Amino acid sequence: MSDMGQSRPAIEKSHRVCWSLLGLPFDQVDMNQALEIIERAIETKDKCFLSTPNLNFIVEARRDQSFYESVISSDLVVADGMPLIWTAKLLGIPLESRVAGSSLFERLQNTERDKPISVFFFGGQGDVAQQAAANLNRSSVGMIACGALNPGMGSLESMSSDEIIGQINAAQPDFLVVALGAKKGQQWIMRNREKLNAPVISHLGAVINFVADRIQRAPQHWQKMGLEWLWRVFQEPLLWKRYLVDGLWFLRFIATQVLPLAVYQKCLQGRADKKLHMEITNDGEGGSVEMQLGGSATAVNGVVLQSGCRRILEQLQAIPRVSINCADLDYIDSSALGTLMLLKANILRRGGALGLFRVSGRIRRLMRLQGVEAFLLE
Repeated sequence: MSDMGQSRPAIEKSHRVCWSLLGLPFDQVDMNQALEIIERAIETKDKCFLSTPNLNFIVEARRDQSFYESVISSDLVVADGMPLIWTAKLLGIPLESRVAGSSLFERLQNTERDKPISVFFFGGQGDVAQQAAANLNRSSVGMIACGALNPGMGSLESMSSDEIIGQINAAQPDFLVVALGAKKGQQWIMRNREKLNAPVISHLGAVINFVADRIQRAPQHWQKMGLEWLWRVFQEPLLWKRYLVDGLWFLRFIATQVLPLAVYQKCLQGRADKKLHMEITNDGEGGSVEMQLGGSATAVNGVVLQSGCRRILEQLQAIPRVSINCADLDYIDSSALGTLMLLKANILRRGGALGLFRVSGRIRRLMRLQGVEAFLLE
């Protein structure tokens, strides 16, 4: 696992409730709650790296470790795709509605406020960033474009020059919209997030095209039926291959992970009803901590586990080492796995390490079906 940055971990700034879904952690927030988090970050200048995974994110995260890390390391992760919501419902995960990045931006754009949110568009093809900025300034009641820049087709290094970062920071944006292609855009944010001053940063590739009127967004009823992808294929025919590959991967996820997980969870229902037992000890110097887990780690006792994770982070010093003894753990659900993923992400960002040991075959199987075995047990 590579270095995941040194910014203040988001789990220390707020009480995030995350659920593991298809291997990624998703915040349990609806549209209004996500908007509140973004507006609060802008008001307080508290940095928020927003990731909006859709099905393509899930597929790419399985293929590319750095892409996976970018989502794990985000401060807010929302489900931007109806297949994710359908999967969550099948598994009993309370992600009730899709929170699309385009819808978030649209709501911010159309909400009148005393001080408009300043936006910088970075990326896009040709002059699309400049056109998006012009359109935003002409029609938005809640936003104002403070700059736009297309860095061209160069490398991540060339796009991360002091001159480029300086130009973005000089514009003092509240919201930096990146559009470099999902994989490259997430990598660019990870590379430069510490140097950028914008409170909110997100890769929202489609947004820049929507605002520039280069493509039209699908009607609401298409979105609700999960057919926005088909609408986009009509407008951008070259996308058909990506959607075909993503669809085939999704069917594979359903057959090999989602349905077996749903059945296995039912079989373990008796174990899931047990209480959670947790004990935390340290070496007295603040550099090494052990957490012992017993019983069932589930959403029912999620507050206890989250509190324990915060205690660990508060106790740790410069290079933390955390061990989690799972010998007495009977069951773990996607809520607890999401919490442990956040804990490990925060420890990695400090240059430390987290390891789980004495993990039973049953818990390993749950982690494998959840898609988090490689991250939590490596």
